[in-house]
Amino acid sequence: MAAERVADRAAEARELLLRTGADALPHPGGTLLAHLERVRALLAYWGARPALHLAGLCHAAYGTDGFPGALLPLDRRPDLVSVIGTEAEAIVYFYASCDRKATYPTLTDGASPFHDRFPGGGPKHPAPQPLRDFAELTAANELDLARRDPAFRRTHGPDLLDLFTRCEALLSDPARRDCHAVLRP
Repeated sequence: MAAERVADRAAEARELLLRTGADALPHPGGTLLAHLERVRALLAYWGARPALHLAGLCHAAYGTDGFPGALLPLDRRPDLVSVIGTEAEAIVYFYASCDRKATYPTLTDGASPFHDRFPGGGPKHPAPQPLRDFAELTAANELDLARRDPAFRRTHGPDLLDLFTRCEALLSDPARRDCHAVLRP
């Protein structure tokens, strides 16, 4: 995807996020919109492909297991597809669908089930690329929170370090290094 097209899609996504109120939702480090922009920037810094950093910008669009408020209901998936594209929206949906309590304990590679929290979901065995995208996006999201909120880092840092150490094979080298730099005591 050409750099100009990525920039256009990111600007359109930001406008959609503003229309849905992401700039008014409190979040560690400021607002949800500020968090989303930092996650996108971190993914881009790590060298993620454009679809993944666009997904990073919109990763909370459908809510998450850890952030239940959805900016868009699932029946508006076509709206997000029209802004960020099919590949990026599929990453957003996959990320949002994760039942963390059921998935995280065994998230190491493609052999473990991924549990979908949405109606009609359940255990799945996704292909390697969606799992890598999920792990990378999860790392960027959690590291942004850990950098902004010392209490979050103290409370959740050890478990996150364990999670990201167990799924190192799913993470890029820059993400692995950052996880250890931020979360190691």
